[in-house]
Amino acid sequence: MVPLLTGEWVENMESPTKTGGTDPRKRRRWSIVLIILGVLIVARVILPYVLLHFANKRLASMPNYYGHIADIDLALIRGAYRIDAFYLDKLDSVSKERTPFMSADVIDLSVEWSALFDGAFVGELVIEHPELRFTKDAAEPAAVQKDTADFRVLLKDFMPLKVNRVTITEGVMRYRDDTSQPPVDVQLDAIEATALNLTNAADPEELLPSTVRATAQLYGGDLTFSMGLDLLASSTRFDMNVELVHTDLLRLNDLFKAYGNFDVNKGTFGLYAEMATRDGAFNGYVKPVIKDLDVLGGEDKQDGFFRRLWEGVIGTAGVVLTNPRKDQVATKVAFEGRLDRPDVGAWGAIIQALRNAFVKALPSGLDDEISIGTVGNGAPDEKKGFFKRVFGKKEGAESKEEK
Repeated sequence: MVPLLTGEWVENMESPTKTGGTDPRKRRRWSIVLIILGVLIVARVILPYVLLHFANKRLASMPNYYGHIADIDLALIRGAYRIDAFYLDKLDSVSKERTPFMSADVIDLSVEWSALFDGAFVGELVIEHPELRFTKDAAEPAAVQKDTADFRVLLKDFMPLKVNRVTITEGVMRYRDDTSQPPVDVQLDAIEATALNLTNAADPEELLPSTVRATAQLYGGDLTFSMGLDLLASSTRFDMNVELVHTDLLRLNDLFKAYGNFDVNKGTFGLYAEMATRDGAFNGYVKPVIKDLDVLGGEDKQDGFFRRLWEGVIGTAGVVLTNPRKDQVATKVAFEGRLDRPDVGAWGAIIQALRNAFVKALPSGLDDEISIGTVGNGAPDEKKGFFKRVFGKKEGAESKEEK
């Protein structure tokens, strides 16, 4: 006699888990999760070595350069990776000798999370203790300019996202000339710089939406640099200020001896500059100021006759052009025009030096007379005669007292 199939017996047949069995769907889910975790773990372990191999191969294949990276570390949660001990040397194609050109202790490339609130998926670059070195006959600025395209491609390989923010800490920029007598080694150090909104992720309606701010040290002098710019404009557009104060000229004597055949016994140097450009036109000025200058001294008694004669000429010119009240030699070189037809006011520099010496000392500091709105307005002083430009009254800027 066949027993009746009760409801409980049928339910137990349809649900094997209730009788101690395992649901195949759950097993599949757990298997997929474990596989994904395994792949992530393996990728986390292996990927840095793959990236390191790719990066070093890419650096070694750059024409005229040879580079290397010691280590790459990933931070998947932060969306970043870190490059340790990077360097790039200039390579002589004939002798195969390498000259240091660029290096950094740490390069950190990551997603800029703050830009996500502006709806932009962009990158952030942090560079710790970078050094950029230009060496005469090896890594000259003009030669490097030709290779800029290769550097942009290299950065794109390492950072697929568009870089929107760049931060530099403890940077150094050097110029070396081992062929001169004496050898020249001049450096700008303690560079701290921040560049923001380079892809115009924020404030797209601003005329100059991107900003660069930097400070540095030059032999006891403080350098301050600021710039507003629009990198996405069809033509070059920026507004820039530079201010350097209290650089010790004695510490630059190797440079003066090598390229000017003289040295100084005392003096400080300052430099003030403004420049703006828009729609292919530009204007600006550079104002160097030397204070407490002393070229001839007891230390020069051992110099040769012609060296002392030359230093006497320079010292005499310095005395003649020194404003006695401020004890400074200064001039102001104005420039304007178009980027393809620049016009530098050489006569203006001479006139300003004479005014500083005989009429009124040029004020140290920025004159705050150049901005993106002044581009193309011209220079009214150009219509005045020589003596009127030297001895005539100046309007505006010279009322500003020296700092």
